[in-house]
Amino acid sequence: MILHRDTPPEGTIRDWLDHRAMQGGTAFVFPEDWSTLTWSELQSEATRVASMLTTAGYQKGESIAIMHPNGRAGIVALFGALYGGFRATMINLAAGRDAIAYALDHCDARTAFVHDDVAELFALTKPDHMSSFKAPESTLFTILHHVKPEDHALLMYTSGTTGRPKGVVHTQASLLAGGWTTAVAHDLGPADRGLCVLPIYHINGLCVTVMGALVSGGSLTMCPKFSASTFWDHAEATSSTWFSVVPTIISHLLHGAADPDPATKARLRFGRSASSALSPDVQTAFETRFDVPIIETMGLTETAAQILSNPLPPGIRKIGSPGLPYGNDVAILTPDLQPCPPDVEGEIAIRGPNVMLEYLKNPDATAATFAGDWLRTGDLGRKDADGYVYVTGRLKELIIKGGENIAPREIDEALYSHADVVEAAAFARPCASYGERVEAAVKIRDGSSLSARELIDICIGKLGAFKAPDHVYFLNELPKGPSGKIQRLKLTELTQPE
Repeated sequence: MILHRDTPPEGTIRDWLDHRAMQGGTAFVFPEDWSTLTWSELQSEATRVASMLTTAGYQKGESIAIMHPNGRAGIVALFGALYGGFRATMINLAAGRDAIAYALDHCDARTAFVHDDVAELFALTKPDHMSSFKAPESTLFTILHHVKPEDHALLMYTSGTTGRPKGVVHTQASLLAGGWTTAVAHDLGPADRGLCVLPIYHINGLCVTVMGALVSGGSLTMCPKFSASTFWDHAEATSSTWFSVVPTIISHLLHGAADPDPATKARLRFGRSASSALSPDVQTAFETRFDVPIIETMGLTETAAQILSNPLPPGIRKIGSPGLPYGNDVAILTPDLQPCPPDVEGEIAIRGPNVMLEYLKNPDATAATFAGDWLRTGDLGRKDADGYVYVTGRLKELIIKGGENIAPREIDEALYSHADVVEAAAFARPCASYGERVEAAVKIRDGSSLSARELIDICIGKLGAFKAPDHVYFLNELPKGPSGKIQRLKLTELTQPE
């Protein structure tokens, strides 16, 4: 199996895991107990799990639910399901009981791999017909299902902030392509070790880091979760060469007391930011303090993570843009689905080998999402003359004040320009005069005396009074999804005007 820059990976996840096992080497390091898992050990464990499921009568493509945080057992469950030709159904442990119960019922899984720490949550949310998988005392290896690239491989549910979560189905081929787009954009190879602090039940953690390591032949430091106090220590102790995080983590590291040691700074080739827009001020401050370049990217659950990335240094990184397409095509479409000229705003659309197959049991949503072979993202953006994409907003998050569209991101960036702001998000509040008015919520660093009036004045100075928020609320934490992305649409219900 050879990784090519110009063509997506051939074969199946079983093929690639067999190849990595034959090559040998470490696949994962787990800082919670400093244990390791080699590619050969992972293949053996995955074969054992696949054999147990096959012998128990589970059919190819059948959903196998996985309720695990980051760790060895979760990785083995994931690869066991994928290796056996089953549909690994990753349950978002941060989604809340109703969303978890919906996913467990909707996916039609008969069994689930359940970590001890979430056994009670599983018992409260599982449908009556489902049970946790009980491994037999001894494993008889058996002939596994024949697996093809077009077979179902992954089922992952969207966050469902605007309705019921949708089950995104990826094939063996599109899942591998998700790791490939990352590997080619970031020039990952066998010598690279990623620092994974994002959950593998989210598409970023699963595709960017786990699938990225599989197709590139590198390895991963897999942390149970993000911790600002241990982040740099883990990067140092495991000789990590890159990391994938989200803007809120970058901001928390920037406002933390710890710094990486000089050797770690020199070894880290880059940090990767995704899931939501990164404030240019935060990016610049991070790079100035830590001397580690941040590569802004963009991805979706529906595209097996990455669709856009800035080039690595010394390539041109355009601050404020998630960059260029790698491994897929990106278009900006008008409302009637025609291509927009350069620098004209429209909806961002994607096509390529990493695009999902469908939304499970939801043909209407699937049809509405595709325009021919283009997947409509729901994000608004423009493309400059060099092909770099700039995300200007999200269709469902636009603030429409007095008939004028206001992108929340430009208000976020004005708020982040103050050094005391750790998290920020603008949102719409219904208003009798204008239809909607602009409000914002922030988290500020401990000990700051920053006032709402000061922040509003900053926004007025940068954006004008019409776009400036009428109210700024101070929260201990802004609501976030499993990837760390701020859930803007929840802020209206969490804040009350004076």
